[in-house]
Amino acid sequence: MGFVTFWYILIAVLWTGFFVLEGFDLGVGMLHGVVGRGDGGRDDAGRRAVINTIGPLWDGNEVWLIVAGAAIFAAFPDWYATMFSGMYLAMVLLLGALIARGVSFEYRGKSQDERWRRTWSLALTIGSLLVPFVIGIALGDLLAGLPIGASHEYAGTFWTLFRPYGVMTGVMLTAVSAAHGAAFIAMKTTDEVRRRAWRTAGRVAPLTMLVVLAWISWTHVEAGGGAFLNLIELAGCIAVIAAALAARADREGWTFSLTTVTIACCVVTLFTDLYPNVMVSSTSPAYSLTVHNAASPAYTLKVMTVIAVVLLPLVLAYQAWTYYVFRRRVSARQFRPQNESQGGQT
Repeated sequence: MGFVTFWYILIAVLWTGFFVLEGFDLGVGMLHGVVGRGDGGRDDAGRRAVINTIGPLWDGNEVWLIVAGAAIFAAFPDWYATMFSGMYLAMVLLLGALIARGVSFEYRGKSQDERWRRTWSLALTIGSLLVPFVIGIALGDLLAGLPIGASHEYAGTFWTLFRPYGVMTGVMLTAVSAAHGAAFIAMKTTDEVRRRAWRTAGRVAPLTMLVVLAWISWTHVEAGGGAFLNLIELAGCIAVIAAALAARADREGWTFSLTTVTIACCVVTLFTDLYPNVMVSSTSPAYSLTVHNAASPAYTLKVMTVIAVVLLPLVLAYQAWTYYVFRRRVSARQFRPQNESQGGQT
């Protein structure tokens, strides 16, 4: 396996890692207002408990997105240039959503005013919905095809990005993230918050199953597959069906594990069906960007490979240690009025 193929695989792994880890963060952000809503919507302690399930984790998980973008920039500069210039406005929207999420975590707990907290909760919800939707459109468009000219310049507009398959990919990633997040909340909370999380998971998981099955079928056709699904597509179908059944049976560990497999299979399916292209041109197949015509020189890839082999295991070890340290469940009782004096909670 050459360096070019290695880096394409590594980029696929980075995007998969981002959605597996940040996926439940995004799901928590989407659902915190619903799952933590108890007592007629006045139970702010429940919302704080839900948010604090990801409090020590969310910023580390977002690093995967930065690394994935940086890897594309370094390993496939032509891909980066065409993708980020053509999707400039979409990237600005994505950046705004990420900023809204990050700021909401920090500022929501700075005041006891109900309007203040509702505002930042809304920012967290909207930002968490937009991130997987916008990234999904961008990734889906890579396979569906965009108007790219002979010089690898994007020839469309902002609205050209809303290809039906791209939009479906955004909907799919948003739905899977919601199911992933609901299962994570149930794993990390107690009492009534946990019960509300399971009720939410029981409603979201069947809808997610239908969306994922439809998306995998569409992807298989879009990529020009044969009469049968490949192994990764089939694994994704089995995992999402099993996740829906596990959610109905209140099997929190199994549900979270199966939504993890589902989201991983979906992202890997996209990159597997895209290869050897990195961006398909709807203008002419000859203008498509491939792993070969968009890659950096061999020496650059060689140096990057050495750096990745040394540093990536250290990063993974640190992140695993972080999850181990913050493995305990979070209870809404920690955030009742008698505990309001405890600082550092959002």
